[in-house]
Amino acid sequence: MPRPMTITEKILAVHAGREEVHPGELIIARVDMILANDITAPLAIKEFERIGAGDVFDRQRIALVPDHFTPQKDIKAAEQCRMMREFAKRHGIVHYFEVGRMGIEHALLPEVGLVLPGDLVIGADSHTCTYGALGAFATGVGSTDVASAMATGECWFKVPESMKFIYYGRLQRWVSGKDLILHTIGDIGVDGALYRAMEFEGETISALPMHARLTMCNMAIEAGGKSGIIVPDGITEEYVRQRARRPYNLYKSDPQAEYIEVREYDASKIEPLVACPHLPSNVRPARELTHISIDQVVIGSCTNGRYEDLEEAARVIRGKKVNPNVRMIVIPATQEIYRKALKEGIIETFIEADAVVSTPTCGPCLGGHMGILARGERAIATTNRNFVGRMGHPESEVYLSGPAVAAASAVMGRIALPDEVL
Repeated sequence: MPRPMTITEKILAVHAGREEVHPGELIIARVDMILANDITAPLAIKEFERIGAGDVFDRQRIALVPDHFTPQKDIKAAEQCRMMREFAKRHGIVHYFEVGRMGIEHALLPEVGLVLPGDLVIGADSHTCTYGALGAFATGVGSTDVASAMATGECWFKVPESMKFIYYGRLQRWVSGKDLILHTIGDIGVDGALYRAMEFEGETISALPMHARLTMCNMAIEAGGKSGIIVPDGITEEYVRQRARRPYNLYKSDPQAEYIEVREYDASKIEPLVACPHLPSNVRPARELTHISIDQVVIGSCTNGRYEDLEEAARVIRGKKVNPNVRMIVIPATQEIYRKALKEGIIETFIEADAVVSTPTCGPCLGGHMGILARGERAIATTNRNFVGRMGHPESEVYLSGPAVAAASAVMGRIALPDEVL
């Protein structure tokens, strides 16, 4: 009988063809999906060709998503995307997503059913850990590892130790997955889960809708985590059943599985939070920051650009105007989210409020385009990182929040709570 294992260890063991694995072991495991974007794919493509790989291992198991600098912002970005496009065409890669059909990668792949429970997924982007919300082991790797995996269908891993985070209690109004993960990162720090699998559970998690779970797992990397993961349940199955393009497997942690650390949180005491510059762990209640004026609001990204995030922001800003001293940028994470928001009148709500709505792109999140900050400017954003210079000038500042606080701040011209404007 194999020893009791966590969901992470079970997925890694199955993909390594083993009965069991142990934390700290180095293994070679097959991968179910490989992902790269317009910044990281060109590096992987060059390495793929340098090692003389003849063809990709499976043209159905690779996804190439130009989303960071697209629509192409300059000649260099255009050349990067052309390299991806030509590589996809040359190797018959099925899942290449061109502008007009693309989305922000970590919102797009779950939406179209390319990542599923029980999968082992690697991506040349640190927020690949998002897919753990579906009960998959998903992690970011380097472009050279992606090149090797595209050729062989395998990748090496050090089996991570697992940490368990248990949340109980009913959430306050306007509190969601973003606040839960900010609270957690604020508690353990940006290296508190270094190279560990962060497993989220408890009655609060069981009640969370899928979009909030995706947000939580998305930011596991901001705590140093190798991955974030939630054991699949009825909410997971309801989400994937209508999207899955292939069979999937549901795994769960054994009751006697070992964890390096277990932390519990009374989620009913968590209030709307904001991460202050220049670390995602520099977390304070939004109510303590209402004296901070802002120049820009960004609602979007792989963290909070889903339909439910846009709908939450629209509920706050409907019938109001963006403060004349503020720029508000709204970025639906995929074309499908954009279409649904348009159909439901959410896009109109933002435009009537004097916000601008962008095509899907990572854009301002990484200081790429569509909302760069000048010296001394401040933004509040639903994105995931607020490091020095992350959204533009090194002397600019980024505050991180959920959609409701961001939308309220756009109206007030300063960090604000939703109830201040409703």
